[in-house]
Amino acid sequence: MSSADLPTPPKDTDAPTLASHGVPHSSSSDDGPAARDWSTGEDRALRLWIALARCYATFAKAIATKVQEYDLTTPQFGVLEALYHLGPLTLGDLADKLLVTGGNVTYVMDRLEEQGLVYRERSPEDRRVIQAKLTDAGRAKIAEVFPGHAEYVAEVAGHLDEAEQKELRSLLKSLGVGIQERVRTTADCGE
Repeated sequence: MSSADLPTPPKDTDAPTLASHGVPHSSSSDDGPAARDWSTGEDRALRLWIALARCYATFAKAIATKVQEYDLTTPQFGVLEALYHLGPLTLGDLADKLLVTGGNVTYVMDRLEEQGLVYRERSPEDRRVIQAKLTDAGRAKIAEVFPGHAEYVAEVAGHLDEAEQKELRSLLKSLGVGIQERVRTTADCGE
């Protein structure tokens, strides 16, 4: 499916807004919308960002609702899934894999330990390093729920056919790498 095939959302719900730019509302004699003084390229990029943000929020909400059925939060499920498929990981590696802070991983690990699903162990090679590991109960839980979870994610993503999913994944990876490089270059230049 090309972008030309996608339906165009109504302008009043798709257009960038003052709120989306973090500009507080102030009363004035003209309460109408501000003039759109950005370029066509900027408009296209803003619409892309809004579409990505809305899609992510919708997808994440659907997944979070499903994960609640397992009596877990999304971050808890992420920890169990990572440890199940990758084996023991340091807390730092877990944070990197889950795109969260170290403090968040510590909090999630605390809750999972209370449930008897994970435990922490100092690395025998480097006692400063703490590894997260699944307990037998944690391994059993994720082994039980993961097949149904994978099926659900495939169902949710099934709005796109196989080729579209591959293309979208490739495009999103390319966009992400490009953004990362731009941010890194900007940071290196001190801007």
